[in-house]
Amino acid sequence: MKKIKKHLYETIIVGGGIAGCTAAIYASRKRMDYLLVTEDFGGQFLESGEVLNYPGIVQTTGAGFSNIMERQLKFNEVKVQEGIRVEKIVRKGKNFLLQTTKKDYLTQTVILCTGSHPKRLNVLGEEKFRGRGVTYCAICDGPLFKGKEVAVIGGGDSALEAVDFLGKIAKKIYLLVLEDKLKAHEYLQERAKNNPKLKIIYNANTTEILGNKFVERLRYEQKGDKRNKLKELKVQGIFVEIGRVANSDFVKELIKLDEHGHIIADCQTFTSVQGIFAAGDCSSVHEYQYVISAGMACTALLKTARYLAGRK
Repeated sequence: MKKIKKHLYETIIVGGGIAGCTAAIYASRKRMDYLLVTEDFGGQFLESGEVLNYPGIVQTTGAGFSNIMERQLKFNEVKVQEGIRVEKIVRKGKNFLLQTTKKDYLTQTVILCTGSHPKRLNVLGEEKFRGRGVTYCAICDGPLFKGKEVAVIGGGDSALEAVDFLGKIAKKIYLLVLEDKLKAHEYLQERAKNNPKLKIIYNANTTEILGNKFVERLRYEQKGDKRNKLKELKVQGIFVEIGRVANSDFVKELIKLDEHGHIIADCQTFTSVQGIFAAGDCSSVHEYQYVISAGMACTALLKTARYLAGRK
């Protein structure tokens, strides 16, 4: 059994995206005895294209926002403990033991800011061609498809952000939307409709991804088509943008989750377990916005401090 670290932290923040960073900045400024642990720093910063709706920042990119955040963390003397994955959280009396890939940590409270990951299509060929034409991040992998014909699957903000980013890279873009309309913000819809490289296919249900060593074709069926025949598109790249899944498996035996696997948190960020708080994309708010994640994380830290004061 791993040796338990004897030091008892006031709080441990799990996650290195905007929520975790915000909570850590507030913890540092309150001179709390805290720790910020994360497997990878950045969260959604690594996947975002343009950022136009964060208060106080007129225009930036995910990478630019990440650089700003790193400078702010340094200014506030926040040290990020990277390369640490929390595998389980267990009760230890009134406290909590975080079992991680490196060591165990003891803390009075926990703030979960673990974010989310892309939802899979779960169709034939998806796993086979993952990294061979199938990708879940246009910002990360888009440049690999310069001059090629690609498909983006989804109809929300992330799908249309991918279309917008790929507009200057790909030769042709097919947008396969499961419903009969788009659900993205109006400005993204306007950009999409003015994109000469884009063809939108509504009521399209992707059924299979085909190819040899790399993606060559995408097979789909169209709802409402009386012939009920499968159709194919010749594409060299497929960007899956159909939503996200909360990173919450490691606490599912301890904390109540909603039907989608998100950590149930009330308006004050309290979870079902006293002393554990949740903020951002992993929470049951289901709104994947930087400003919401930051606001929730600020609330979580302040409520954590109030909770600790009540324990003394």
